[in-house]
Amino acid sequence: MRAGVEDTNALALAFTRLVRENGRVLAEPTRRYVIGHSMGGHIAAAAVERETMERAVNRVRYDAAMPMCGVMSAVEIFDGFAAYQAAAQHLAGLPAGAASVPGEWAKLDASLKARYFSTFPSGSTPGVLTPEGERLKQVVRHLSGGERPGFDAAFLLPPARGGYTATVWGGFGRDGSIDGILDRSGIDTRGIVYRFDADPAASAALNGAAFRFVRDPQANRLRADGLRWIPTLPAQVSVPVVTMHTLGDSYVWWRNQQRYRERADAAGTSQWVVQRAIRATGHCDFTLGEQAEAFDAMLAWELEGRRPAGDEVLDAALTASPTYGCAFSREPQADDSPVLRGTRPLLAACPAGSARGNFVR
Repeated sequence: MRAGVEDTNALALAFTRLVRENGRVLAEPTRRYVIGHSMGGHIAAAAVERETMERAVNRVRYDAAMPMCGVMSAVEIFDGFAAYQAAAQHLAGLPAGAASVPGEWAKLDASLKARYFSTFPSGSTPGVLTPEGERLKQVVRHLSGGERPGFDAAFLLPPARGGYTATVWGGFGRDGSIDGILDRSGIDTRGIVYRFDADPAASAALNGAAFRFVRDPQANRLRADGLRWIPTLPAQVSVPVVTMHTLGDSYVWWRNQQRYRERADAAGTSQWVVQRAIRATGHCDFTLGEQAEAFDAMLAWELEGRRPAGDEVLDAALTASPTYGCAFSREPQADDSPVLRGTRPLLAACPAGSARGNFVR
């Protein structure tokens, strides 16, 4: 992620030179915008953070940003995955410390899959949960952002239809270094609150007994040679930021948007942040129209001062509504991907008048 920010900034700074060397003379841009999907969403969000502006080797002031399906909680996305693993091991009756033993997960993987899934999602085969798996799914629902349209439909989707449960499960049991990006554990679940549906006693028991990972405070520290290895996102921004996220995303969870909003509120920068919820099950599963509409809204905000509409992301009752996300979700068209066109019907159609119709450029 550090390299992504630096390289993107280096490209922005070199743009006019590169095109001139290839026979085209252009004036230096008067506006720069940064957009990206997934990890690129993390990079786009980090590019407009104050820390990046102050500490990057290649410094660019972007006029606005549009992170889509972004890792807006930065390293905390891995805290959520670790909490999922710890819950799965605890609910199976394993000792709490087993969650942290290197190599232990590989010995347990097959038996735990069988405990929670009568059919594990793979290839084109959707998953099927056991009764214990249904309980674990409740925990994951709340870890990933709470009750919302699309979560249940996405949780058991196979990879061929945009499901990521198998991908997340496949990342369990690692050492906390985020695939070696860090030189020590950057995982911390001490602030994680586990919940079952309507079962406070079971929730309290899980919170009291589940293993807690502890982040080494030096794991993702400030550096003297530029950005951190994993740029943090405290939402210390002073330009328009328009985000989009699908509600059912089973990889980069909806919780990422909630965490970013919490940080913007804490930083006093919420006036610079607009977030849009999209009713879809896949990761980055946006229609072309949804993306174009959000981009135009970002431009109108930056150029003309017209702050666009967005969705409230922290009101649990609102996000649990069956119609949540209707305002900015658009029907797929022929030029959208076949997978997207096939999975959008998994969510109920929005009532007439709840959305503003298909966007046409």
